[in-house]
Amino acid sequence: MIHTTRSNIILIIDFGSQYTYLIARRIRDMHINFIISKWNISKIELMEIRPQGIILSGSPYSVVNIDSPQISVEILNYGVPILGICYGMHTMIHQLGGVVKKNLVREFGYEKLSILHDNILLYKKNNIKTCKKNYTPIVWMSHEDSVHRIPKNFINFANTKNCKYAAIFNEKRNFYGVQFHPEVTHSSGGKLILKRFVKDVCNCISTKKYKLSVDKIILNIKNTIKNDKVILGISGGIDSFTTAVIMHRAIGKNLFCIFIDNGLLRWNELNEIKSILKNINNFNLIFLDEKKRFLNILSGINNPEEKRKKIGQTFFEIFGEQSKKLDAKWLAQGTIYPDVIESSRNLENRNLIKSHHNVCKIPKKIGFSLIEPLKKLFKDEVRLVAKKLGISKNIIFRHPFPGPGLAIRIVGEVKEEYCNLLRLADKIFITELKKANLYSNISQAFAVFLPIQSVGIMGDARKYEWVIALRAVRTVDFMTANWVRIPYKILNLISSRIINNIHGISRVVYDISNKPPSTIEWE
Repeated sequence: MIHTTRSNIILIIDFGSQYTYLIARRIRDMHINFIISKWNISKIELMEIRPQGIILSGSPYSVVNIDSPQISVEILNYGVPILGICYGMHTMIHQLGGVVKKNLVREFGYEKLSILHDNILLYKKNNIKTCKKNYTPIVWMSHEDSVHRIPKNFINFANTKNCKYAAIFNEKRNFYGVQFHPEVTHSSGGKLILKRFVKDVCNCISTKKYKLSVDKIILNIKNTIKNDKVILGISGGIDSFTTAVIMHRAIGKNLFCIFIDNGLLRWNELNEIKSILKNINNFNLIFLDEKKRFLNILSGINNPEEKRKKIGQTFFEIFGEQSKKLDAKWLAQGTIYPDVIESSRNLENRNLIKSHHNVCKIPKKIGFSLIEPLKKLFKDEVRLVAKKLGISKNIIFRHPFPGPGLAIRIVGEVKEEYCNLLRLADKIFITELKKANLYSNISQAFAVFLPIQSVGIMGDARKYEWVIALRAVRTVDFMTANWVRIPYKILNLISSRIINNIHGISRVVYDISNKPPSTIEWE
């Protein structure tokens, strides 16, 4: 066991989980310092960090596989508390002599947690809330593998219906493992569990309070850009709009915002964007009609990843053309953390969730540099920045619209006919949500075009036409999301309007899947 002075830092070992940065976010909210490192951190790096506690993240890997990543013996013997989350729990137990197996019954979603023993993480005698009889918190599970036998000196202190070892600990070594994900907003009391580990088990002390400073972001932009010109692709969504406003505050007339009509926009999007932006003084705005260009490059492409990459490459090509005309040296983007996380690949570049058009690799021939002032912020933090900038509420809470637009809301090949049908269906959906005063209570709602023909009967005549799926979710950070229970009466009205008013649609379905295991967008 290593004895050394601790640094009041939590070390997060990343095994390629999309939730690693959510763990970091929760710790940052406690005003505790943290460092994220890959699983193969060296002994020298470990000694330099001198962590006061270690958290092992989840992973797309399975410890059942021979080539799965494992932590070093130095980490296990370092002498500080360790919390393993999902895969992090599995690899710790596996390396300490326990057994992990693939389950016949998977758990994806909410599960009731039964607490078996008093424990500092989940059950404290001096905590009134958790002392209630039969206290069963709801937690978020996302796993196929489970612990089947725990190592010597470990105690099982919680389970679920299908998971015998949902939470375990070794009191002597201060090793903890939880099968569920306390870092996601879906796990009730999840933040408290992490707080107890960090503060009560690891004895970390809160330092300087993290402050989201708009002035600091602006200063960083000024110091980076200096007197150079910058172009920014603006879509009217909160991310790109906030980026535009904060960049404009920093560099003024040297910012050139480009709105590209790529033929994949929502109904009346162009006019709405113009209306949103017209009140900003001295705002350089360029509108480009590139509908044919985008539809041509998407012709015949069915794979969603290929669609995203083609769109991303075409955006960069256009920005490159404009940068030469304007002599701009920088491209600003409204990239935020969830974009980066979902587009990042794991340790060996094999587990991509999905690419984001604004996280694609910039072609070398384009010749400009990237600036992404919001890249380390989550959606709720972007909204906080927007509020500080004085951006109106109708923009702040406008539902997000992805850069690839309708291309990822049309399953399979993108055709102009499909785009036109989808625009109309989406317009009806959003209009009725606003009429019913539901829009502001939903984080994101949209229609999806399914290239599946379905039999219908209209006016005693047989119809064989397309299917529209409706999607509405509620979320805080867009890393996890719940589907919204729209009243049946409203869904019935929306369905009737879509089928009656759009020639070519014969069926409407409603998506009732959460994230995870589903993503918010269909492609």
